[in-house]
Amino acid sequence: MTHARHTDTPAASPCPASPAARMAAWTLQIIAAAILAQTLFFKFTGARESVFIFTQLGVEPWGRLFAGVSELVAVVLLLRSATAPLGAAMAIGIMLGAIGAHLAKLGVVVQNDGGLLFGLAVTVLLSSIGVLVLRRRQAAALLRRALTMICKR
Repeated sequence: MTHARHTDTPAASPCPASPAARMAAWTLQIIAAAILAQTLFFKFTGARESVFIFTQLGVEPWGRLFAGVSELVAVVLLLRSATAPLGAAMAIGIMLGAIGAHLAKLGVVVQNDGGLLFGLAVTVLLSSIGVLVLRRRQAAALLRRALTMICKR
Protein backbone atom coordinates (compact mmCIF):
# COMPACT_ATOMS: atom_id res chain seq x y z
CA MET A 1 0.00 0.00 0.00
CA THR A 2 1.35 3.41 -0.91
CA HIS A 3 0.66 6.55 0.99
CA ALA A 4 0.30 9.93 -0.61
CA ARG A 5 2.76 12.41 0.74
CA HIS A 6 1.00 15.24 2.54
CA THR A 7 2.50 18.68 3.01
CA ASP A 8 1.36 21.22 5.53
CA THR A 9 2.08 24.07 3.14
CA PRO A 10 -1.09 25.29 1.45
CA ALA A 11 -0.93 26.28 -2.19
CA ALA A 12 -0.13 29.94 -2.60
CA SER A 13 -3.04 32.07 -3.58
CA PRO A 14 -2.35 34.09 -6.72
CA CYS A 15 -3.54 37.21 -4.93
CA PRO A 16 -3.03 38.77 -1.52
CA ALA A 17 -5.70 37.86 1.04
CA SER A 18 -7.54 41.14 1.53
CA PRO A 19 -9.34 43.02 -1.25
CA ALA A 20 -7.38 46.19 -0.39
CA ALA A 21 -4.05 44.37 -0.67
CA ARG A 22 -5.18 42.76 -3.92
CA MET A 23 -6.12 46.16 -5.35
CA ALA A 24 -2.83 47.68 -4.17
CA ALA A 25 -0.82 44.84 -5.74
CA TRP A 26 -2.61 45.16 -9.06
CA THR A 27 -2.23 48.94 -9.04
CA LEU A 28 1.52 48.64 -8.48
CA GLN A 29 1.81 45.90 -11.11
CA ILE A 30 0.04 48.07 -13.68
CA ILE A 31 2.16 51.13 -12.84
CA ALA A 32 5.40 49.17 -13.25
CA ALA A 33 4.22 47.37 -16.39
CA ALA A 34 2.93 50.57 -18.02
CA ILE A 35 6.19 52.43 -17.49
CA LEU A 36 8.27 49.50 -18.73
CA ALA A 37 6.00 48.99 -21.75
CA GLN A 38 6.14 52.67 -22.68
CA THR A 39 9.94 52.60 -22.88
CA LEU A 40 9.95 49.53 -25.14
CA PHE A 41 9.00 51.58 -28.18
CA PHE A 42 12.10 53.73 -27.76
CA LYS A 43 14.43 50.78 -27.26
CA PHE A 44 13.10 48.67 -30.14
CA THR A 45 12.87 51.50 -32.67
CA GLY A 46 16.36 52.80 -31.91
CA ALA A 47 15.12 56.20 -30.77
CA ARG A 48 17.81 58.85 -30.53
CA GLU A 49 17.60 59.02 -26.71
CA SER A 50 17.94 55.26 -26.28
CA VAL A 51 20.84 55.02 -28.71
CA PHE A 52 22.57 57.89 -26.85
CA ILE A 53 22.15 56.21 -23.46
CA PHE A 54 23.40 52.80 -24.54
CA THR A 55 26.25 54.35 -26.53
CA GLN A 56 27.35 56.21 -23.38
CA LEU A 57 27.31 52.88 -21.56
CA GLY A 58 29.31 51.23 -24.35
CA VAL A 59 26.70 48.56 -25.08
CA GLU A 60 24.85 49.90 -28.15
CA PRO A 61 23.00 48.15 -29.85
CA TRP A 62 23.04 44.77 -28.09
CA GLY A 63 22.59 46.25 -24.60
CA ARG A 64 19.59 48.29 -25.74
CA LEU A 65 17.95 45.28 -27.38
CA PHE A 66 18.69 42.99 -24.43
CA ALA A 67 17.22 45.57 -22.05
CA GLY A 68 14.14 45.85 -24.25
CA VAL A 69 13.55 42.10 -24.41
CA SER A 70 14.13 41.80 -20.64
CA GLU A 71 11.65 44.58 -19.95
CA LEU A 72 9.09 43.00 -22.30
CA VAL A 73 9.33 39.71 -20.41
CA ALA A 74 8.94 41.57 -17.08
CA VAL A 75 5.82 43.34 -18.40
CA VAL A 76 4.20 40.06 -19.45
CA LEU A 77 5.03 38.45 -16.10
CA LEU A 78 3.75 41.46 -14.13
CA LEU A 79 0.40 41.36 -15.91
CA ARG A 80 -0.34 37.74 -14.97
CA SER A 81 -1.41 37.04 -11.41
CA ALA A 82 0.41 33.71 -11.29
CA THR A 83 3.75 35.22 -12.36
CA ALA A 84 3.55 38.75 -10.94
CA PRO A 85 6.22 38.13 -8.25
CA LEU A 86 8.64 36.88 -10.93
CA GLY A 87 7.95 39.95 -13.05
CA ALA A 88 8.44 42.19 -10.04
CA ALA A 89 11.75 40.52 -9.15
CA MET A 90 12.90 40.83 -12.75
CA ALA A 91 11.88 44.52 -12.88
CA ILE A 92 13.77 45.16 -9.63
CA GLY A 93 16.94 43.71 -11.14
CA ILE A 94 16.53 45.68 -14.35
CA MET A 95 15.85 48.93 -12.49
CA LEU A 96 18.79 48.45 -10.14
CA GLY A 97 20.94 48.24 -13.27
CA ALA A 98 19.31 51.32 -14.78
CA ILE A 99 19.62 53.36 -11.57
CA GLY A 100 23.21 52.20 -11.17
CA ALA A 101 23.97 53.32 -14.73
CA HIS A 102 22.43 56.73 -14.02
CA LEU A 103 24.37 57.20 -10.80
CA ALA A 104 27.70 55.85 -12.08
CA LYS A 105 27.86 57.10 -15.65
CA LEU A 106 24.84 58.88 -17.12
CA GLY A 107 23.82 61.25 -14.35
CA VAL A 108 20.32 61.78 -13.02
CA VAL A 109 19.50 64.20 -15.85
CA VAL A 110 20.08 62.73 -19.33
CA GLN A 111 19.90 65.02 -22.35
CA ASN A 112 17.98 67.70 -20.45
CA ASP A 113 15.13 65.36 -19.47
CA GLY A 114 14.89 66.92 -16.01
CA GLY A 115 15.56 63.52 -14.42
CA LEU A 116 12.45 61.95 -15.96
CA LEU A 117 14.08 58.64 -16.92
CA PHE A 118 15.73 58.36 -13.50
CA GLY A 119 12.41 59.12 -11.79
CA LEU A 120 10.61 56.51 -13.88
CA ALA A 121 13.26 53.91 -12.97
CA VAL A 122 12.82 54.71 -9.27
CA THR A 123 9.03 54.49 -9.65
CA VAL A 124 9.26 51.05 -11.29
CA LEU A 125 11.72 49.92 -8.60
CA LEU A 126 9.47 51.03 -5.73
CA SER A 127 6.32 49.67 -7.39
CA SER A 128 7.99 46.30 -7.95
CA ILE A 129 9.23 46.14 -4.36
CA GLY A 130 5.64 46.83 -3.29
CA VAL A 131 4.38 43.98 -5.48
CA LEU A 132 6.87 41.58 -3.90
CA VAL A 133 5.89 42.70 -0.39
CA LEU A 134 2.18 42.34 -1.09
CA ARG A 135 2.66 39.00 -2.85
CA ARG A 136 5.37 37.70 -0.50
CA ARG A 137 3.59 34.41 0.29
CA GLN A 138 3.11 33.73 -3.41
CA ALA A 139 6.74 34.66 -4.10
CA ALA A 140 7.92 32.30 -1.35
CA ALA A 141 5.79 29.47 -2.75
CA LEU A 142 7.18 30.06 -6.26
CA LEU A 143 10.72 30.03 -4.88
CA ARG A 144 10.08 26.80 -2.93
CA ARG A 145 8.63 25.19 -6.06
CA ALA A 146 11.65 26.24 -8.15
CA LEU A 147 14.10 24.98 -5.53
CA THR A 148 12.24 21.66 -5.30
CA MET A 149 12.47 21.25 -9.06
CA ILE A 150 16.19 22.05 -9.02
CA CYS A 151 16.91 19.69 -6.13
CA LYS A 152 15.07 16.80 -7.80
CA ARG A 153 17.52 16.84 -10.70
